Amino acid sequence: MQSETSIPEYLTDDFSLYLENMTSLADPENPDLLSNYVAMLFEQLKQMPLLFTGMVDQLAMAISTKIRVDSKSLEKISFTLEPSWAEIKPFVGVHPDARACITEIMTHAEQDLKTAVLLIHFYNRYDATPLKAQADEDDQLADDEYHDYDENY
Repeated sequence: MQSETSIPEYLTDDFSLYLENMTSLADPENPDLLSNYVAMLFEQLKQMPLLFTGMVDQLAMAISTKIRVDSKSLEKISFTLEPSWAEIKPFVGVHPDARACITEIMTHAEQDLKTAVLLIHFYNRYDATPLKAQADEDDQLADDEYHDYDENY
């Protein structure tokens, strides 16, 4: 049985943007599209670490390959209320070539960095498979009523 991933209310808008961006760039006909885009975003971010201030979905994309989130351990935190950066930080590893950039963001845009890390965490745990709808009795009755008719008359 599929479990439902619950996105905290304080993240829903940003998560929707992030999910839409990641999904739209995951093109099976062009498998390098997403990785090339993310690499380009990070190169821009390295040049200007505060480039995506206020655009946490883009920040999350830019750092998604440069940080490692220990989601299994992070799951132990309650997300009912928005956690602080101090609560999140121990579960984040940073690639050596991104340390200066991430430190700059942490110093000047800590809230955006924390939100971006949480977006990555929830995206990594997110199951986009639609939940099966429970059969509605009215729908079953309506279907049964039309089984006797030939649709190809």
